[in-house]
Amino acid sequence: MTLFDEPPRSETASEQDDHRVRVKLIVAYDGSGFHGFAANHGVTTVAGTLEQALETVTQSRVSLTAAGRTDRGVHAWGQVVSVDLPADVNLSEMQHAVNRICRGSIVVRDASVADHEFDARFSASSRVYRYTIVNRPAPDPLVASTAWWVEQPLDVRSMQLACDPLIGEHDFSTFCRRPKSAAGDEHSLVRRVIDAQWTVSESERTALLRFQIEAKAFCQQMVRSIVGTMVDVGSGRKRAGEVAAILRAGNRSLAGHIAPPHGLCLWEVHY
Repeated sequence: MTLFDEPPRSETASEQDDHRVRVKLIVAYDGSGFHGFAANHGVTTVAGTLEQALETVTQSRVSLTAAGRTDRGVHAWGQVVSVDLPADVNLSEMQHAVNRICRGSIVVRDASVADHEFDARFSASSRVYRYTIVNRPAPDPLVASTAWWVEQPLDVRSMQLACDPLIGEHDFSTFCRRPKSAAGDEHSLVRRVIDAQWTVSESERTALLRFQIEAKAFCQQMVRSIVGTMVDVGSGRKRAGEVAAILRAGNRSLAGHIAPPHGLCLWEVHY
């Protein structure tokens, strides 16, 4: 079985560029076994693994652009990737072949031709992250790899009230890891949060608390730092009314402990 309408011939680099199409991939992955999304020589990453699979299937060099660079151990359900592939590739067969190669650790949920100007990162209008907590006396082994187990009871109503100060445009220095920069250069950590809320999902087996936050963009460790602070509010170590002042202070030491990465998931990207 071939993914091409006819056998590929040898072409120059410029000819190959003329015969490529921009493709949008919606990708899910379990981040447990990866050192983050971005390609990094010497370690296994989502981008490196996906690029290798795509190159194997299409027999051509590829370069990926992602909507968000998730950290080590963070999962995704709706990561979006843009990539230029040979124009004669059969997307359905390519999707099936890549999924077979990746053996379920990375799954291409959808593949479609996009406008040539489409860029998974810069065309995005917002990203949605979800963080899941199991809040019960004993852990749940069936969700242990994708949810943070918090043993002490949490007051979800107080945690929901603590979301209000986050809405809007703010300097999130309190909740972000400041990127390394050259002397004199300052990276802005101002971000605009569109929505933030907690919900409770109860099943016959366990209760899951889910924090969902949507913003145009996020800075490193922002969601996990916010969740750690929210858990402090839910457990009574902090009050919901303190969150606004903590945010304004721009002081990392005032935030709660950073929540572990395995509870975080890039859920959706809007365009």
